[in-house]
Amino acid sequence: MYSWKTVLVTIGLLVGLKIWSPYIVENIQWSWFDFLHQQKEKVLVDNIVLVDIDEKSLQKYGQYPWPRNIYRDILLQTDPTNTHVFNMVFSEPDRFGGDLAFAEGLINRLTIIGSAPTTQLDTGSAPYVPTSVFGGGSIEDSIWKFPGISSPIPILRDNTYGVGVTVSTPAQKGTANFDGTIRSAPLLVMANDQVYPSIALETLRAYFDQPSYQTRVVPELGIEWIRMGRQPPINTTPTSDIMISYWNEFDSISASELADSDINNKILIWGLTAEGLNNPVSTPMGVMYPHEVQASILQTVLQEVQIQQSYYLELLEVVLLVIVLLGILLVVYKTPTTLSAIGSLGVVAGQVGLGYYIWNEHLILFDTFYSSISSLIVFGHASFNKYYVTYQLKEQIKKQFQKYLSPDMVEELQKDPSKLRLGGDRKEMTFMFMDICGFTPVSEYYKNNNDPEGLVNLINKYLDTMTKIVLKYNGTIDKYMGDCIMAFWNAPLDCEDHADKAVEAAIEISKKADELIEELEKEGLPRIDIGIGINTGECIVGNMGSELRFDYSVIGDAVNLASRLEGQTRNYNGVRVLLSEFTYRKCKDRELKRVDSIQVKGKSESVTVYTI
Repeated sequence: MYSWKTVLVTIGLLVGLKIWSPYIVENIQWSWFDFLHQQKEKVLVDNIVLVDIDEKSLQKYGQYPWPRNIYRDILLQTDPTNTHVFNMVFSEPDRFGGDLAFAEGLINRLTIIGSAPTTQLDTGSAPYVPTSVFGGGSIEDSIWKFPGISSPIPILRDNTYGVGVTVSTPAQKGTANFDGTIRSAPLLVMANDQVYPSIALETLRAYFDQPSYQTRVVPELGIEWIRMGRQPPINTTPTSDIMISYWNEFDSISASELADSDINNKILIWGLTAEGLNNPVSTPMGVMYPHEVQASILQTVLQEVQIQQSYYLELLEVVLLVIVLLGILLVVYKTPTTLSAIGSLGVVAGQVGLGYYIWNEHLILFDTFYSSISSLIVFGHASFNKYYVTYQLKEQIKKQFQKYLSPDMVEELQKDPSKLRLGGDRKEMTFMFMDICGFTPVSEYYKNNNDPEGLVNLINKYLDTMTKIVLKYNGTIDKYMGDCIMAFWNAPLDCEDHADKAVEAAIEISKKADELIEELEKEGLPRIDIGIGINTGECIVGNMGSELRFDYSVIGDAVNLASRLEGQTRNYNGVRVLLSEFTYRKCKDRELKRVDSIQVKGKSESVTVYTI
């Protein structure tokens, strides 16, 4: 459950989500793109001015909608070099009868008025400019289609220079406007089986005084570019959409002040800003008025700003995601925790920096933010798995060895479990068997006094005292057998001077035994003593037992010899410790006394023994 394979499942889910791209993934991606958009330095635009129908305009000209002769009066009082763009749809006759006057103003100035796509089937039609198609593809199969179009009344559309559709890319899955935020807009749409230009494209045609459009449509791929006359081609998506640059700052003027202004040779975009009349829209830069969005579309094309995003970039994003996530998995499991954290966070920061650099230098929308979030998720999952497995291993080591090793040795094993080689290992070690001599009379003493608890307390005190000394010298307690202690050195942790450590422990045990004997004699107990056998040699050490219960222990002839030597201590008066010649050879710097050459059970050759 906590292996690296579960992290692979997480990686697969994250990559699958990226490919499937549900709403939450699209939201993450476009929120990142919006953030990048907001980081661009503002550009002051001097050839486009916003004309606001605001509260001041309503105070001057009265309740909206105005009699349309007011537009005529304002138009005729402005400089004729200006281009007027009405981001409004005059689809109904003026209730004040001012349409003829308005038409007079439209025909005497360069003007563009708006139309709008609708969901109704029979809505009439708007004038359109023919579009010549190159490349062999079908424009009808490429652009967005709408059932109908709401267009200006005939007297107005027949007297204006052009009519354009006020439209943005439909808010649906897979588009930049999927959440209703206006990030892109089409330059061409279809309604009533006719192709219509957007109001921005029609304004540019009028501004550059071009008669028509040319469109390159590639079979099965869609629209590649749109061009007006000899103007540079405008690269678009296959559906003729362009990404809108919103880092523009436009001057604005109240419609009430326009007639008295000296503005000339500008594109004037009209729109409603008065409270209660406007319908602001969401953009990457926040809420904007619709005519401000149209101004941004115009400026995007005029400045030849190409914000790039394509299917191939999305494919590359998936490839990057897979490589990065697998890399983080490898780093977490192959490097120490601190290095893996530094490396993973560095990868995250690098991805964010890469995405920002590509955008800032080349205006390419490359989503590294989702892969950054995914990197953090994979790092967190893999790190938790690694930590949990390590924690479980440490707990296993603690549970298995806390009764046999000193706390310091257990802690060292927990820090580096690789020092523990479980399952059986052949190595040279030193073994100690220690037993109470004269235990039977003591046992009978407590029995005669009906005090079995006292006997248990005595044994526990003896075992506790001697165990602490063994652990002090880095020994491992193998087991207790009644009043006998079996211990060994050089496992599970390596100990170069294991023989010397065992002898050092025997010396201190002997001294502690004198104190214990004196204390018991004062209590009137029969005299006891101890016997210690020590041998050094090869053995098998590891976990031994069944699947249900096992112990970390040792087996081998060298172990048996240590046990035999402990039994031989009773044959030599005043000798508590017997060392084999093999241990003697390992303690060259220690003064040891030869005792005898003896024959022990299980050995065909005699063994020379020493004492401290």
